[in-house]
Amino acid sequence: MKTLEIHGSTGDSTIRVGEKLQNLGKYIPAENVVIITDVNVKRFYQNNFPPHPVITIQTGEKIKNLDTVRSIYGKLVELGVDRSTVIIGIGGGIVCDITGFVASTFLRGVKFGFVSSTLLSQVDASVGGKNGVNFKGYKNMVGVFSQPEFVICDLNLLSTLPEKEVLCGLAEIVKHAAIGDGDLFEYLEEHYQKALALDSAIIERLVYDSVVIKSAIVNRDEKEKGERRKLNFGHTFGHAIEKTTGVRHGEAVSAGMVMASELSVKKGHLQAKNAQRIKSLLGDLKLPTHLPADRKTVFDALQKDKKRKGDRIYFVFLEDIGKPFVDQISIKELEDIINDFY
Repeated sequence: MKTLEIHGSTGDSTIRVGEKLQNLGKYIPAENVVIITDVNVKRFYQNNFPPHPVITIQTGEKIKNLDTVRSIYGKLVELGVDRSTVIIGIGGGIVCDITGFVASTFLRGVKFGFVSSTLLSQVDASVGGKNGVNFKGYKNMVGVFSQPEFVICDLNLLSTLPEKEVLCGLAEIVKHAAIGDGDLFEYLEEHYQKALALDSAIIERLVYDSVVIKSAIVNRDEKEKGERRKLNFGHTFGHAIEKTTGVRHGEAVSAGMVMASELSVKKGHLQAKNAQRIKSLLGDLKLPTHLPADRKTVFDALQKDKKRKGDRIYFVFLEDIGKPFVDQISIKELEDIINDFY
């Protein structure tokens, strides 16, 4: 097991890569604990849960909303939860997002932690203190910054994931490598087949190195005032594609990274050969490099991006693999790029 620390304004968070769900009891009190999970995780792993009340939710982006939050609030009231209670989310990104948001807002905030069960949540959603839900289909429009007490990344839980869920996690690992570590990018290029096969040694390095990159950025900029914006590489286009097509997050971000790389080339920041390396690696990892979508609906969704400031958006460019920078770009220029792609 390897550990990393995030020091946030709302508290410190310890990420434990390689720890086991079965050891969760070591990190929580003996009583006053409530678990939130989804139907799939409960089906596979409930026998490994500690003996505490369990609130079970459904799966998919369609339930990541205020209706689900309201339902959980009601169950917490029925359970008599008070401020001494610790809420634990066991599941993927949706479970972690909802759990963090519920815990941060119920009774004005109670302690919480995560056991992350998907590759995507282990390298992204569960780490960094962003907790939120969607509103009218727009990603994470309602949320808070609040750090979990701990995150357990149990790599053994990845064995029951459908392949498409594994691929979504690999997309975020590519993103971390593209913005933070050229050596990790080369490692992925060399070992992509073993990554797809969930080779334990390869996956442990990929998860740990990704968390190193993200936690270092979050430690320097917890609330996304500057450097943390780099973690949005591929997400400006990706979120718009996800909203309008309904594809999985990692698939949309994959296509978004290709668009962001090609825009970086077009503006003279990135060499075309490096944009091609990104596109080729994503293709090798069975991820989409282009997704059909209606240009008007993509543009409409993009205009509601949280990073928008007036008629401009903070956008993540690359000048090399491992060397990103953030600059404002006009909405009109992004519309032109969308028109070029669609």
